[in-house]
Amino acid sequence: MPQLITKGIPVEAMRSVSAALVEELASICECGTDNFTIDCLAVESVFDGKRVDTYPFIEVAWFDRGRSVRDRFAEAVYRHVRQAGVPELEVAFKTYTEDAYYINGVSCDA
Repeated sequence: MPQLITKGIPVEAMRSVSAALVEELASICECGTDNFTIDCLAVESVFDGKRVDTYPFIEVAWFDRGRSVRDRFAEAVYRHVRQAGVPELEVAFKTYTEDAYYINGVSCDA
């Protein structure tokens, strides 16, 4: 945790920036790089009966770290993905609470 779930971004683009991105995000979040996962989903988008390109989107699932950290995190994600050749990107955060998150059947707030 955090987990980045990408849509509409080529896997090679994410692979090319993943190491530097995770290093920076770990610094921002003050945690180890081994806390991060990046999942690149292959999706097909449709509109008006036709297949269309999927808009570049990253959902970040995490424990809330406050607005300042969230702002820095989102900016870093955008900057790195832009360097990989993706000019536009939306980032959204899904926040988990420790009492509702379980690892191996044990609540994180235990």
